[in-house]
Amino acid sequence: MADQTPHLTITPLGGLGEIGLNCQIWSTPDSMVLVDCGLMFPEDYHLGVDVVIPRFDHVLQNRHRVRGIVLTHAHEDHIGALPWLMPHLKAPIYGSRFTLALVEHKLREHGLADRVELVPVSPDAPLVLGDMTFRFLPVCHSIIEGYALAVETPAGRVVHTGDFKIDPNPLSGPGTDLALFRDFAGEEGVRLLLSDSTNIERDGQSLGEREIMDTFRQLFQEAEGRIVVTLFSSHIQRIQEVFDLASEFGRKVVVSGRSLMNNIEIARNLGFLRAEAGMILDAVTMPPMADRDLVLLVTGSQGEPLSALSRIIMGEHKQLCIHRGDTVVMSSRFIPGNARAITKLINELYRLGAEVYYDKVRSIHASGHAHRDELRAMIEAVRPRYFVPVHGEYRHLVKHCRLAQECGVAQERTIILENGDPITLTPDSVRFEEHVPVEFILVDGKGVGDVGHSVLKERHILGGEGMVIVVLVVDDTGWEVLHGPEMLSKGFVFEQHYNHVLEDAKCIVLDIFENIPPGETERLQDRIRSSLRRFFRKVLERDPIVVPVITTI
Repeated sequence: MADQTPHLTITPLGGLGEIGLNCQIWSTPDSMVLVDCGLMFPEDYHLGVDVVIPRFDHVLQNRHRVRGIVLTHAHEDHIGALPWLMPHLKAPIYGSRFTLALVEHKLREHGLADRVELVPVSPDAPLVLGDMTFRFLPVCHSIIEGYALAVETPAGRVVHTGDFKIDPNPLSGPGTDLALFRDFAGEEGVRLLLSDSTNIERDGQSLGEREIMDTFRQLFQEAEGRIVVTLFSSHIQRIQEVFDLASEFGRKVVVSGRSLMNNIEIARNLGFLRAEAGMILDAVTMPPMADRDLVLLVTGSQGEPLSALSRIIMGEHKQLCIHRGDTVVMSSRFIPGNARAITKLINELYRLGAEVYYDKVRSIHASGHAHRDELRAMIEAVRPRYFVPVHGEYRHLVKHCRLAQECGVAQERTIILENGDPITLTPDSVRFEEHVPVEFILVDGKGVGDVGHSVLKERHILGGEGMVIVVLVVDDTGWEVLHGPEMLSKGFVFEQHYNHVLEDAKCIVLDIFENIPPGETERLQDRIRSSLRRFFRKVLERDPIVVPVITTI
């Protein structure tokens, strides 16, 4: 029988010790709610993998208890895994209008939009899910309509900040109003605070969006040719800044990149983005225009090889190219792992005669995550009895706990969780529960979970050592070689230069064949594989994958 004493159990399925995969299960005696459902983009060693998603076994084992999925905002690391969960779970999804619009578009691409109930929420109306009441507190972030969660639970009041920063003078939107957090915390403070840790290592305050707008205005004033702006396609506020400045300086905007065009259309339809009639031009149908009259708004801020900016630079875009004298503004941070690809693009842009501005050169990007002083202000506003840092690598979590201790939270009540380690909060205590398996799932094309350690290992060997295919046709009755052996080298050696090595390998195969009893095809394959690997290691100090293909007739 389930524990009926008042409690809240939080089980992190991802997002702790990493940037991405944000997903938590909140369980009470009455119900279960999923908070966010994000993905993570693959690391370099995930060869061929498209995305990484959480393991949902624990959710699906308790699917009858799930009251809904509550989303803090619409970034991929918070909503991106929904298409892989929703075919197996019947539960409504709750979020802001803009968040749900992006979720709907994503689900529609996977043929799931008609199977899922999307329920918009707002700061004006609490959401009751079983014995939990969710209130949505607007926060400032690098995407519109993001919310922190202020939740009344059987174990007390809990605040989950989501991703946030504190911009005292935002260009648009309500910003992060700490008075709302103080009101929810009341005189006693909250029972638990879960807080964004991404920028704990950055001192002071984050840049405000008005400072970015000022820098953009200077670049628009200085630019004599076209202005090419690349940014995250979900950053609607900054897209609006580009539209406003284009209007101010008499320029038209050409948009290129599917995700960018989709998000602009969604934001305009919802009334979050405005542009003068005729300002946005189609790259295919636009008339000839002087460079000083144009802004190109394109995808590719992370050096993605198939993005609009990459195709423009490589001369593979059908309508657009880089002109000498263009001003290129890369208005986003360098995501770890992408620095080399981005640097390569910047060098190519200079080769083509453009001037490039990026975060290290001018203040053209403001992080959407709070710096240390802002994180301190959040802790002081809600005065938590217990503190759990979230959304960060392990060192971020450690340093955020230290900050909470500086703010008066007792050391034993600052808790570092790892994925799969549930914590249960009661009205008067806290305890740790048994570990839940949460090894993440690799998605490669339509394959979900079929790429594991052994497959990745083989891909690395193929990438580093290559492959040799041995083709042999054998008479099954008389156990004689009818054809071959043929040696096919794929990524191993250039056959014309190393023909003598492959000829020697053929001799080894024939010697092995002579010593294998008739009919033992499987043993013949094993011997060929092991003997040739030893031979290639000895002769060339290479260890390719050897694939014997033996056909018996």
